[in-house]
Amino acid sequence: MCQLLGMNANTPTDITFSFSGFAQRGGLTDHHGDGWGIAFFEGQGLRHFVDHQSASSSPVAELIRRYPIKSQNVIAHIRKATQGDVKLENCHPFVRELWGRYWVFAHNGNLVDFAPRLHGNFKPVGQTDSERAFCWLMQELAKSHASVPSVQELSFTLRELVPQIARHGTFNFLLSNGQALWAHASTQLHHVLRKHPFTQATLSDEDLSVNFADHTRASDRVAVVVTAPLTTDEAWVAFEPGRLYTFEGGDLLGA
Repeated sequence: MCQLLGMNANTPTDITFSFSGFAQRGGLTDHHGDGWGIAFFEGQGLRHFVDHQSASSSPVAELIRRYPIKSQNVIAHIRKATQGDVKLENCHPFVRELWGRYWVFAHNGNLVDFAPRLHGNFKPVGQTDSERAFCWLMQELAKSHASVPSVQELSFTLRELVPQIARHGTFNFLLSNGQALWAHASTQLHHVLRKHPFTQATLSDEDLSVNFADHTRASDRVAVVVTAPLTTDEAWVAFEPGRLYTFEGGDLLGA
C-alpha cells in the first residue's frame, strides 16, 4: 500500500528533513515506486507537485529535498498502485476548491465497490478509488455547510462521513484546507508532536540527523503524521483504528 506524510505547525516550517527520509521509501528503502506528490499551503495559495516517477529517483523530488519551502500544512504521498494506471492524473495528493479554499487529500488503502453518485462540481480526473472518495467527501461537506465552518464543525461532520467510506476497505487518509490537518487510520498511521524542549532526531531511512533546537523557537509546535515512523529516536504514537484525528496549530485537538 501507499505511504502518507503530513505536517501541521503553528508557524511556517520546512519539511525538508522529514521529506528526505520519506522520499527514500519511494523505490529505495521500500517498494512504493508508482509515483508521488506533495502539496504545501501558503496563506490562501498552494504549491502542488506530482510525478509518476518513483520518489527516490524523481528530479522533482530532489528539488523539494533541496528547496526549504515553509508551510503550516503539508501533505505528501508515495504511491503503490492498486486502482488506476501509473499516470500523472492518478498521483496523490489531489486538490479541489470548496468555499473559496483549496483542499488537499491523500489516501493509503484500497476501497472495494465504492462507486458513489457524484454531481458536476466534484468529479474525478483519474481512475483511482482515492480520488472518488475525495470527491464524495467534498460533495457531502458542501451539502452539509453553506460556507466554510469552524475546524471543530468540520471535524464533527467528517466523523459522520468517514465511516461510510471506511466500510468499503482500508481508508488511511490525510486531508487539509490550510487551517488544520485531519487524519484517519483504518490500519496504520503514527504521529509525533515536536515542541519545546526540542531534541535531536535521526532518520530511519537515511543517514541524516538534525537537532531541532538549532532551528526552532520555544513557542514553535509541529505535528508530523506518517504511515510508519520516520525517526529512530522520537516517541511516535500509533493511531487508534477508526478514529479521526484533528491537528491545528501544531497540536492534537482534544488530546
